Amino acid sequence: MKCPYCDTDETSVIDSREAEDQTTIRRRRRCSVCEKRFTTYERIEGIELKVLKKDGIKEDFSREKLQRGIMKATWKRPIPMSAVNELLDDVERRLRCKESSEVKSWEVGNLVLNRLKKLDKLSYLLFASVYRDFDSLEDFEEELSRLKSST
Repeated sequence: MKCPYCDTDETSVIDSREAEDQTTIRRRRRCSVCEKRFTTYERIEGIELKVLKKDGIKEDFSREKLQRGIMKATWKRPIPMSAVNELLDDVERRLRCKESSEVKSWEVGNLVLNRLKKLDKLSYLLFASVYRDFDSLEDFEEELSRLKSST
């Protein structure tokens, strides 16, 4: 493992423990050259998921891309990073449990929306505006009235 500070590969593990989700191992490492410490996470390499987009293009599932979208929706909201990570873990776990290794983009979006709706209504609305491609004020109003009627 390369040190993120000095880029050497002379590092050692000083502590390992299972993360809360029990699918990840957290490792504290120390660089032998610069003596700085850093954390790495090790997770099982699962089945390669393919996401089928609306336009028919298939692309590899990217947890990082999904995380960026969720982070944009939850930006400046009172949502702890741990809740975002739990949401990501849950969505990814559900996708990997499916019989097929190919999922439709709307399935991914709906899984995220369902969890965001329970977590934070405004974040839900922000994510929905991008995911559902809102292009007018009426789109926001319709979604807002659906959100109000469901609570």
